[in-house]
Amino acid sequence: MGPMIEQKYRTCNLCEAMCGMVVTLDDGAITDIRGDRDDVLSRGHICPKGPAMRELYEDPDRLRKPMRRTAQGFAPAPWDEAIAEAADRIHEIQKRHGKNAVGVYLGNPNVHNHGALLMGQAFLMTLRSRNRFDANSQDANPKLYASLMMFGDPTSITIPDLDRTDYFLVLGANPAASNGSVMTLGDVRGRLRGVRERGGRLVLIDPRRTETAAYADEHHFIRPGGDPALLLAILQVIFAEGLFDAAAVARRARGLEVLQAIAARFPPERVAAAIGIEAATIRAIARGFAGARRAVAYGRVGVCTNEFGPVGSWLVEALNVVTGNFDRAGGAMFTRPAIDIAGIARSTGMARHGRYRSRVRGLPELSGMLPATTMAEEMETPGEGQIRALVTLAGNPVLSVPGGDRLARALGKLDFMLSLDIYLNETTRHAHLVLPPRSALERGHYDVVFHALAVRNTVKWSEPVMPPDPDTRDDWDILYDLSLRLTAKRKGPLAEKAAGLALRLGRIGSERAIDALLRMGPYGDRFRPWRGGLNLDKVRRAPHGIDLGPLVPMGRERVRTRDGRVELCPGPLVANVDRVERWIAAPPPERLSMIGRRHVRSNNSWMHNLRSLVKGPDRATLQMHPEDAVRAGLTTGSSVHVTSRAGEVTARLEITADVMPGVVSLPHGFGHAEAAATLRVAGAVPGPNANVVTDEHLLDPITGTAVLNGVPVTVTAVP
Repeated sequence: MGPMIEQKYRTCNLCEAMCGMVVTLDDGAITDIRGDRDDVLSRGHICPKGPAMRELYEDPDRLRKPMRRTAQGFAPAPWDEAIAEAADRIHEIQKRHGKNAVGVYLGNPNVHNHGALLMGQAFLMTLRSRNRFDANSQDANPKLYASLMMFGDPTSITIPDLDRTDYFLVLGANPAASNGSVMTLGDVRGRLRGVRERGGRLVLIDPRRTETAAYADEHHFIRPGGDPALLLAILQVIFAEGLFDAAAVARRARGLEVLQAIAARFPPERVAAAIGIEAATIRAIARGFAGARRAVAYGRVGVCTNEFGPVGSWLVEALNVVTGNFDRAGGAMFTRPAIDIAGIARSTGMARHGRYRSRVRGLPELSGMLPATTMAEEMETPGEGQIRALVTLAGNPVLSVPGGDRLARALGKLDFMLSLDIYLNETTRHAHLVLPPRSALERGHYDVVFHALAVRNTVKWSEPVMPPDPDTRDDWDILYDLSLRLTAKRKGPLAEKAAGLALRLGRIGSERAIDALLRMGPYGDRFRPWRGGLNLDKVRRAPHGIDLGPLVPMGRERVRTRDGRVELCPGPLVANVDRVERWIAAPPPERLSMIGRRHVRSNNSWMHNLRSLVKGPDRATLQMHPEDAVRAGLTTGSSVHVTSRAGEVTARLEITADVMPGVVSLPHGFGHAEAAATLRVAGAVPGPNANVVTDEHLLDPITGTAVLNGVPVTVTAVP
């Protein structure tokens, strides 16, 4: 009898792109992974991370059993015993020191996993702690905050209608490497090429000539932090030259007169020298954007993670509204996903800001999460509410949060630490217990979040590719068991409410939860199959996904302000315009300005143990412009010290004209020496931990988001 060949269809969950894959198995072993040409969103596109899912599944360093830290190192522990011990320790600490004595950190991989995402909410309700942190405070919080202030809901996030736009203005984003960020693209290269093939323009504004520049008609360097000044100057030209319809704007938004008065203070000639873009170029961009039949501005990590993140995010949205490109085809639109994630967020109380603040620095929560840069100080500072135990749900904050060395020291002094993770990494090596969920290929998959951020409305379910090992558990099952054990130890109405939610979710299971959410969504059958709407069975029968059509106007549903109009000039953001003026007027910085960068083969820190993704040249070099290198007497390939107020690292220098003068670029997520024994491939990857030099006290003052772009540094030769 010959070999048994079969093919299974799967969505890659290693980044936001939701690329469809064809997985080939020979006698039950994976032999090939490639892009699915029939996938309704990705259309055959796949990046190197997709095929690496086989390597991730087979990685001998990936944990398969619970691990307990002992005096002799980590040792396996039985599942029931480990979960019972974790629940006992958490309950004991909260009973003795209060509910806020246990903190929790949610890493980026949670949004790629519907089981962790949904049951994680029940676990947070069970924990009842205010000391909750997530990766958004190193990423998207300014964008969420701007959405809350302008549209009344942080989940009302506009997405570029890239398939129909004629002018795509990109600020501080690199979709060619990220595959889209808060903009799920699928076929990223095809869609970027499509703008120019339709006769449109792609204009890129970035301190570095990124991979996206290859698809752009224009690329312009900008000094880190200069986005609000540029956007205000663009608005000034549009207002001064009458390149907008005031009556149409007034019907959709309030505050136009205030915005006009603010922008009048920022003519291009005033901001040009400070941001590094000539006044004539600013005027040309303003006229081109306003004159395009359909245009959209899009700003991401570079805009969000500088000192003016919320202000820049606000002005990106304001530009779309003022030019009539809000909530219309080819502009900035809201999605209509099959699962109503905005409704889920509102029902769990996430759509809020500033209800409470961190204990030490008084930084505000957003959607129930405090800035992650406060974790170390909340562990170190005695007093009521001090964090004495921590639960990490995926993520590696030691390598992704500023002040990583300080955080590592604080983790080592905790009374108890529990991690749900597949690796013993720089963070989880401090845990007392590590509970590893099974591989993504061993469970079903639905992208709850990224379908809600996609440039086209689609829906798709992925069946498991491999049978799960009997002695493994899914994230859903682990969190369900933990929640039940904790609630069983407590009394009172809150405990009963949390127990009720966990019980209801746990009894139906993760697949039936997705089925229920699909049925109750905007395309759902409402539990009446004869109506022809969506349910999980119907989605299952479409292994390449179901195309639900292009984005449609949704402003009436998604703008949740008191009168249904966009707030063009939210008070807390307007109050920060004076800071932008002071930034423009300040003398040029004496020190270099450090920014991060992304590579298509990497996603933060958690894929560096896969040989296929880290082979080749050193990707953690410090990039520097030739003018700065000559001035400092440095040469390519030499070792340099990178020093900030927070600390110092050593990196290999790469001299390139792809970064603007005065700017250096160092990617984060590297520096695996401390976990080299348990991450054997990553431990051999060169590169420093950039978050030793990013500064936990350098934050945007509105949301407390970490400043990862625009960190003042000096660069000197290693003797």
